[in-house]
Amino acid sequence: MTDPILALQAPLVAALRADAELQALLGEAIFDAPPIGQAPPYVVIARHDVVPRDSDLAPGHEHRLLLHVIAREPSRQAALAVVERVLAVALGAALDGSLLAVTHRRHERTETVIDPVGGRARAAVAIRMYSEPAT
Repeated sequence: MTDPILALQAPLVAALRADAELQALLGEAIFDAPPIGQAPPYVVIARHDVVPRDSDLAPGHEHRLLLHVIAREPSRQAALAVVERVLAVALGAALDGSLLAVTHRRHERTETVIDPVGGRARAAVAIRMYSEPAT
């Protein structure tokens, strides 16, 4: 059996990479693991935690994702333009697969900072999703 993290993360990364607006902003610089030596801008899934949320009727999982957006310059506007599109895709794309169905999605928070060392804008986006086994 495939882990629910992998069953959700693979279609999420594919949907983000396939989005034309994100491609215009980033190219295909969307990763499911932190890149080593990757020049900004890019998006990375920094964390993906899963908690069992079984009910009386069906097994399920709560997914807590943390995505990092790294902009090329010290511009919150640039980072937030990427965040806006990432959220549109993550909250609206078809992520159901043969192993799981996404039943709920919610944007939890967005935090931004200008890195004092590198001078780049960064954003951390927390998303919560719930899934059940596909029927």
